[in-house]
Amino acid sequence: MIEGGTLAAFLAVVGAASLLALTARRFHATDALPSLDGWALADRSLGTGWSWLLLGGTIFTAYTFTAIPGLAYGSGAPAFFAVPYTVIVCPLGFLLLPRLWTVAHRNGYVTAADFVRGRYGSPPLALAVALTGILATMPYLALQLLGIRAVLAAGGVDTRHVLVADLAMVALFAGLAVATYRYGLRAPTVIAGFKGVAVFGSVAAAVWLVLDRLGGPGAMFDKAALNLAGTGAGGGSLVLAPNQQPAFATLALGSALALLMYPHVLTAGFAASGPAVLRRVFVALPAWTLLLALFGLLGIAAVAAGVRTSAGGAEAAVPMLMDRLMPAPLAGLVFGALTVGALVPAAVMSVAAGTSFVRNVYVEYVQPGATPKRQVRIARAVSLIAKLGAVAFVFGLRDQAAINLQLLGGVWILQIFPAVAVGLYTRWLHHRALLAGWAVGMAAGTVMVVRQGFSPVVPLGPGAHTPEIYAGLAALLLNLTVAVVTTVVLQRTAVARGPDTTALPPRLVLRRRPDTGASST
Repeated sequence: MIEGGTLAAFLAVVGAASLLALTARRFHATDALPSLDGWALADRSLGTGWSWLLLGGTIFTAYTFTAIPGLAYGSGAPAFFAVPYTVIVCPLGFLLLPRLWTVAHRNGYVTAADFVRGRYGSPPLALAVALTGILATMPYLALQLLGIRAVLAAGGVDTRHVLVADLAMVALFAGLAVATYRYGLRAPTVIAGFKGVAVFGSVAAAVWLVLDRLGGPGAMFDKAALNLAGTGAGGGSLVLAPNQQPAFATLALGSALALLMYPHVLTAGFAASGPAVLRRVFVALPAWTLLLALFGLLGIAAVAAGVRTSAGGAEAAVPMLMDRLMPAPLAGLVFGALTVGALVPAAVMSVAAGTSFVRNVYVEYVQPGATPKRQVRIARAVSLIAKLGAVAFVFGLRDQAAINLQLLGGVWILQIFPAVAVGLYTRWLHHRALLAGWAVGMAAGTVMVVRQGFSPVVPLGPGAHTPEIYAGLAALLLNLTVAVVTTVVLQRTAVARGPDTTALPPRLVLRRRPDTGASST
């Protein structure tokens, strides 16, 4: 059972975050009429600090902070693919998101599918991009609830009072739903500030205390290596085996490419006040990667401390470690910070799902003349339905089913990369070829993951020791191959392209100076 000090600290953190969400009405308030720019993107007004907090709080979810150390607890070294993955995201985001922000701002785009619609003049391709984003987001949203459940389980609430734990989850999500419904992206932005302070502060204290209790880093790694080599913690290793290295590298690269295509990440990026803000944000974003690495380190510490979780419950390893080694108030602060960590991405995901639906389904196919006020009303309703759907996911499916769907979601969202990211720089790929490549990539990626028992990696050939690679990246390569070959065929048969109505930022053009022969811009 959760101790009184732990519960008091936990409730204080969660209560403070909930009260802050109610102040979102005053955050960057304007007298403008209701619009999707205002509700979903906070009027594209966030400065560097708020954008850093919102993007970091959106990318680094509560489930990430429990799943990565849980994987480290069960498998050791392979879990740390998340560290290079989130490092790779930074230069990719530095290149892609400022350019995409500029295009979106110039053309009034709110979603990635808006860009695809204008760039290629293809409603079916834009619909595929929008539906893929919504489909990939739903299980990701449900995992935020699972992250809260893992935290509650660590304190003994879930195992002894299931109804209390479930009511606590629903109450937290209900408060989040009300704040997001009324204030849109401003609500998770305000909570993101609190999340940053709470998570960074509590984890720094937790790592220091845990390392001190375990005798320092050297002693911790020695104990963890012995325990992982045995049968107690799943039989992993602190060092990658040679046949694990391709899976590690391709998981890191593929996950980085996929992350920037998620609607909630793009929504948080579009809320920035300008491309220079986004560049500064991605320069500073590795601080969140350091935080994730510390969480992974706590997973190793859980192995060293001999923490035992129930079958399939590795995500609870770090919360259980906190409960065992830390004073009750500090453990409560960590539990509260992890719980608040679920609220920011969950809110942004629901906003992104509602915006994608209203812009690329409702306005495109149901009511093209919908007023901005009507669009906001529909987006609010869909965001609320998305949260209810996440609750239904958690209560209607086994936890593993939601995790499996999220693994598929990562493979699916990667298949829109050619249409969105490549389309930012060239329109050479034909819209019909992109649609064909997307369909092939979606089908192939789904088959590969399901055939491997919902494993994100697939073997390159037969045999027990065959190297494995990330299924999403393999599907993306197949997607691109189909798109390129089909484009060549369509060009030779003179199939017309859709109109390009997107105003792109000027490119860097090199020209020759007639007097010196040197190049200038």
